[in-house]
Amino acid sequence: MSNILVVEDEKAMQDIIADYLRKGGHTCFTADDGIDALMLLKTSPMDLLILDVMMPHLDGFSVCKMAREMSGLPIIMLTAKGAEDDKLKGYGCGADDYMTKPFSPRVLLAKVNALLRRACPAAAGAIAAGKILLQPNAHKAYSDGQELILTHKEYALLAFLMANPGQVFSREQLLNRVWGYDFEGTTRTVDTHIKTLRQKLGDEGRHIVTLIRSGYKFEAAV
Repeated sequence: MSNILVVEDEKAMQDIIADYLRKGGHTCFTADDGIDALMLLKTSPMDLLILDVMMPHLDGFSVCKMAREMSGLPIIMLTAKGAEDDKLKGYGCGADDYMTKPFSPRVLLAKVNALLRRACPAAAGAIAAGKILLQPNAHKAYSDGQELILTHKEYALLAFLMANPGQVFSREQLLNRVWGYDFEGTTRTVDTHIKTLRQKLGDEGRHIVTLIRSGYKFEAAV
């Protein structure tokens, strides 16, 4: 059972999502706007955030960015906007997944469960390269001794690359291995996450190497 916060200003939609999640075995909290959502995140531990984009007072993109600064919890964004640029903006703010209205509550629940499973991987030994250290059992990452605030997908992408040093992966392969085969997006998502990862890693971002027309690899010896 996980604590899930649903932020949706349409009461009918909020009730549908919350009821479906509760039937799926989760504890569900609700907020009508972004300000209330941030207050709840500060006072109550949450395992996952479902966040609408179009809301009064504070839009979903702003809430997503602020929530990401507070926690590495998985975030799914909901919106009537289906344009690629809007999705990329959501991923750039720290979202892990994206669903466009109208959507199937069953598919949303499946995505929720998949993200929660990936956010709590089986215990494993630490992975280190250069000044980067991953602790899979605690789902934490460090660079030069400083803990990094990574999204679930950023962490999963870094962990996958570090677990396969020197191996080149195309963008399509990374989408399949990290995001899953049901991902609704383009290969530009990989580029966006790699760019953000490098920024967060600072000088250690050099370990993630781009190969033109081929993809990316993690080079521990760089």
